Order: sequence, then C-alpha cells, then structure tokens
Amino acid sequence: MNTPNRQRLAALLEDERVRYREDHPRSRALSEGSTNLLGAVPMTWMAKWAGGFPLGFSRAHGATITDLDGHELTDFALGDTGAMAGHSPPALIEALRQRVEVKGGVTTMLPTEDAQWVAAELTRRFGPTRWSFTLSATDANRWALRLARMVTGRPKVLVFSYSYHGTVDESFVVLDEEGQERNRPGNVAPAVDPTTTTRVVEFNDLPALESALAARDVAAVLCEPALTNIGIVLPDEGFFDGVRALCDETATLLIIDETHTFSAGPGGATKRWGLAPDAITIGKSLGGGVPGGAYGLREELAERVLTFAKRGNDLEDVGGIGGTLAGNAMSMAAMRCVLADVLTDGAFVEMERRASLFASGVARSIAANELAWSISQLGARCEYRFVAPAPRNGGDSARASDEALEEYLHLFGVNRGVLITPFHNMALMCPDTTDEDVARHQSVFDAALEQLLR
Repeated sequence: MNTPNRQRLAALLEDERVRYREDHPRSRALSEGSTNLLGAVPMTWMAKWAGGFPLGFSRAHGATITDLDGHELTDFALGDTGAMAGHSPPALIEALRQRVEVKGGVTTMLPTEDAQWVAAELTRRFGPTRWSFTLSATDANRWALRLARMVTGRPKVLVFSYSYHGTVDESFVVLDEEGQERNRPGNVAPAVDPTTTTRVVEFNDLPALESALAARDVAAVLCEPALTNIGIVLPDEGFFDGVRALCDETATLLIIDETHTFSAGPGGATKRWGLAPDAITIGKSLGGGVPGGAYGLREELAERVLTFAKRGNDLEDVGGIGGTLAGNAMSMAAMRCVLADVLTDGAFVEMERRASLFASGVARSIAANELAWSISQLGARCEYRFVAPAPRNGGDSARASDEALEEYLHLFGVNRGVLITPFHNMALMCPDTTDEDVARHQSVFDAALEQLLR
C-alpha cells in the first residue's frame, strides 16, 4: 500500500499554513485583536480549527459560508452537525420572525402549542412517547442520567470508550492501551474522578459489556448507535440486539444519544435499525442552529419517573432537572419548523444520496492511490480515516488519528473553498448540498492526494 512521505507532508503542510495566513488577513486580525475573549474566541472549542486561527465569517446560507475576506466555501462541516438543516433556511427565518416579531415572547416560562407538536413528531420519528426539552444534548444526557439513577437506585453509568455525549462529566472515561479505565485525556478538572462514577468498555465488545453489567449497579448504558466524534465507527451486525438483551437481563436502562446519528435518517439510527431504547437524547441540529435539545422516555419509564416524583423527588424546582430557558418559545418554534419543513423525511433521501456520492468518490480515490485508508457513511454523514479496514471501536479509531494529515487535508480544502471538520475528517450533507458541491470536494481531495503522493 502507498504511504505518504512524512517529510513531504511536513513541507506541504507548511505551504498550506502560509497560504492560509496570507489569504485570510481579516480572520487573522479578528483573532489577534481579541483582547477580551478567553482564548481569543467566543467559545474555546472554536480555537480547535486548523491553521493557527479560526476563520471569521460574514454570511452563511444553505451549504455556503462566506468568510471575512470574501472567500466562499462549500460547507461540509455545518457547525459540527449543529447546522445539518443548512444555514438560515427560509422556512426557519420566517418561523423565527413570526415568533419574535408577530407573536412576541422569546421566553416566558410558559408552554406553547409548538412544544406539543414537536413532542408528537419526535414520538412518530423515534418511538418514545414522553418528551421534555433542553437547550443542548449535554443537558438532555445529564438529565436522562439523573432520572435513570433515580428510578433504578443505582449509582453507576456505562459508556463506550471514546463515545461522545457533550460535556457530561460521567462520559469522559476511556480505556487506555492496557485496557484500564482512565479519565479521558484533555478532560478539564472533573469534579470527581469519572472512573468512580462510570464503567467503560469498547464499542462492539459484548463480552466486556456483559462483565461490566454483571454487578447490577449500573443504572444506564448511555451510547451512540455508532461512534461519531472519533470518526464513524459502525456497530457489528447484531451488536445492539446483544446490548438490549444484556440490559434486559440486568435491569439496566438503555439510553441512546442520537445527536450525531440523526444523520442516519428522519428517525435517526433508532428508527433505521429498529433499536429499542428506554430513552433517547438528541440536540444540536433540532432547531436549525437555534439552541435546543430533547430527551424522550418510553411510556413505562415515564410512568416510573412520575411515580418517583410523587414520592417527593423534585423534578420541578431544585432537583437538577430543567433550566429557566429550556423549552423556550423561540427554540420550540425553531424545532417545529425544522422538523416540519426542513429536515423532512423526503429531505433525508437526497441528503443520503449525496453522501453516498461523496463516499463512493473518496473510496475510488483511496483505492486508485493504493492508500490504507477507509471511509464510512452514516446516512447523510461521511468520514475518512487513515486506516483500513475501518475501525471497530473507539480505541482503534483514536490510534488511527494523524494530526498532520488531518490539518493538511483541512487546510488544502479551505484554501480552495471546501470546508470539512479539521480533526476527524467529517463531511455532512444538508438539504441545500448539491451534486456540484460533492464534485467540488472530490476535485480538491484528488488534488490534495496528487500533491501528497507525487
């Protein structure tokens, strides 16, 4: 197999860094002039973009971003999934105008009819029958775990190594090279060592899961249907049948986080693969960029929760379940619009078709250049990894990371008008993504390989 020359890669990467700095002076000035922003960005994650400083942008519509220096970029990052509906779809603009300008009331701490509609639509799409709303998937996960511990009386939770559940403290546990549980590298100052609250096993490892649940002290397994934030790692055939069976055998709740795997279809991977969770969490893309999230409980679990509430567990005030702005009128109007008019059942058909076009083109280029790389697809989402075959668990996927290659491919694309995520090569299609957008990425990707392997 072909292996990129590391010296050539280093030289090409430096060329792309220089070009990036020269081509984006206003973005650089924005970053360098930020004296009152911590880390020179509004939210510290934004500093993670390649090139030494993030792009500042002036406009974003559909699948296109215009940066501060006037460059138009075809956007496959889409706000790291937050903009899966595309940037500022016309239907959302009108829905927000109606809510703010015509009806009035961004937040009132009072319910609206929109919330009932969204809950019913989420039931149709995903299955659980009782829903509550949050401002993020992190909060949805945090609150679902609290409810799970309440109704089971168990202290522990279980996650898969390198799964992603926002900034939930209990989820930042991984297995190290020796297979030992440890605080995930980079986790900032956890309140307690998360290995005391959480068990962790590798994805696709049913024997390890069986062993971890045997003590019957785990309240819930919190998992993604496929790992996503470490590169797409798909489940083995029958894996989730085994997960469900082990949860049933040990009276452990199963919570499925669809925040990133919503890309699999209108009802996420849960609907597509016929999964049967006790609860679902979701966020990021539901409001088309307006903050919002939700958690849904199947009927039996919801009744258990309400029964425990009647026994004095405070779900309405100081119990840590909820937030003043959660379920606000603007976010509910946004969710209703996105589900009704933008991320519709029909929209997913074209989004997935274009993702398949994207994946097949990249796969052909990998094969033609005899690279030991792979690409995986999850509905409207694709990611390529620098290993073949594709990883089966989070640890293997983490070890396949190559920061220099990732930065080179990202900057090569940005410098030629194509934006993907810079740290795990994710490309996402929105309803406005076109075949021409996919072809543009393919042309840039092939040019990057031609330079790298010359």
